[in-house]
Amino acid sequence: MDLKMEDFNAPHSMGTTIIGVTYNGGVVLGADSRTSTGVYVANRASDKITQLTDNVYLCRSGSAADSQTVSDYVRYFLHQHTDFTYRIQLGQPATVKVAANLVRLLSYNNKNFLQTGMIVGGWDKYEGGKIYGVPLGGTIIEQPFAIGGSGSSYLYGFFDQAWKEGMTKEEAEQLVVKAVSLAIARDGASGGVVRTVTINSEGVSRKFYPGDTLPLWHEELEPQNSLLDMMNVASPEPMNM
Repeated sequence: MDLKMEDFNAPHSMGTTIIGVTYNGGVVLGADSRTSTGVYVANRASDKITQLTDNVYLCRSGSAADSQTVSDYVRYFLHQHTDFTYRIQLGQPATVKVAANLVRLLSYNNKNFLQTGMIVGGWDKYEGGKIYGVPLGGTIIEQPFAIGGSGSSYLYGFFDQAWKEGMTKEEAEQLVVKAVSLAIARDGASGGVVRTVTINSEGVSRKFYPGDTLPLWHEELEPQNSLLDMMNVASPEPMNM
């Protein structure tokens, strides 16, 4: 395929599969790592899970510039909030709900200019692990799990079947990695590696899964005893009509 100059000058898009899942004790966030410029992959190992505070993280999809701008503003406001409460209330960190509502406020007030959907996840001592979806347009939805980005179209049925209440941390992490790998296999705008962030009362842990360690799906496996095997057999001569 020939690349044209407009492919390189197109806005950076995160294509993307982003996921947030609650479990019994915290949350797990996950994302792929492909950033595209038109049809050109500008960055195959980008980090789409951004820290807002010590206990709250943001998954970003859509326009890379828009989502980075929103996360920078929210991080600034949350640090102001923490500084204020430190002087007044002995330094209480911002709750997940406060962070999510700041993301929602900026997204809704600028909905005519922003092309980004986000997932806010974190843990606080008041409500435990929480996931909030903030899709394009600035709506805010509290959910037990949230999925977003171009790869999410392939995951709704999978999550309806696979997600369950009261999962352990290990089960939630395995679910997120499996779901992102499935979206990578199906969605051309998702790819690269899988990154996860687990947040609970003990703190935050990040994990990295290289592409060659991800689960494979059927069209990525060698066909056996299928119609595709017939391609190796010589085809019969065409009939004269």
